[in-house]
Amino acid sequence: MPEQTPLAEARRRLEARREGLIQSREVALSVAVVKRFTEIDGGNQSALVSLQFFTTVIPLIIIGFDYLSGFAANASVGDLLTRQLGLHPPLDARVREAFGSASDMQSIWSFVGIAGFLLAGIPMSITVAEMFARAWRRQQFGVVEKLLRGAAWFVLYLLTMAARERICLPADHGTAARAALVFVALVLQWVFWSLTPVLLVRDGGTGWRYLMLAGTAGVVIDGVLLDAAAPIVFPMLLDGWTGFGPMGVAMTLMTWCGVDATCWVVIACMGAVLWERYAPAETVIESQSAALDAPVAKAS
Repeated sequence: MPEQTPLAEARRRLEARREGLIQSREVALSVAVVKRFTEIDGGNQSALVSLQFFTTVIPLIIIGFDYLSGFAANASVGDLLTRQLGLHPPLDARVREAFGSASDMQSIWSFVGIAGFLLAGIPMSITVAEMFARAWRRQQFGVVEKLLRGAAWFVLYLLTMAARERICLPADHGTAARAALVFVALVLQWVFWSLTPVLLVRDGGTGWRYLMLAGTAGVVIDGVLLDAAAPIVFPMLLDGWTGFGPMGVAMTLMTWCGVDATCWVVIACMGAVLWERYAPAETVIESQSAALDAPVAKAS
């Protein structure tokens, strides 16, 4: 039997990938997402992102709220969480008591402290970048580029979150105006999740129409389903920690961070699957070839 040439081997791999892509497009979306979640070890990814989210983003939310409120004695980040999570008495009082007033933060607030938490957010963004690269089946960026892209993504995330909260602040609006503001906030999230692969995934800016479809997965899960579940799930979690005081609130927040992080992993998997289904086959195969060939090259 004649020895197979490198060109023939490359053609064979290309054809195998084309057939695999065609078959994957015939699988139900939910099944494909679960398979991708399992493929990238989504459980461990969720746990890691959750821990970093809790130790980085939550402190920044507290510091940012206290600063923007002018460290007022009658302001508390507990009010922000109560509004976002739809808490009612007596649970809302427990959350406010756990965080105290904004004025308590003034004595320890500093730009150095904020910079420290911002720098701590870079490892989280790198973890998210690695998770997206695995979900999208791409080679990861080098250390420096991963650091810069991760930092840009983290800043974009904070700006999107702040803008969304500002837009959705309670005000004396009619039903139509409030619905319009909610729609604008969802558009901001849609843009954020559409830009996420561009920043975190190698060749992630290929095919804007398909990236916007992937972004739709983000806004549906993060902006609609998660927001709808929060007023139901969070109070149940908080009620389960009755008697533990501030520690119970902290454990509830940590658990909710786990839910949030799991949603991020699902968004990465679903966005990747949607992109692979609707982008041209040649584009998908070309974008993923380097990542798929890497294990083969190492083995040989």
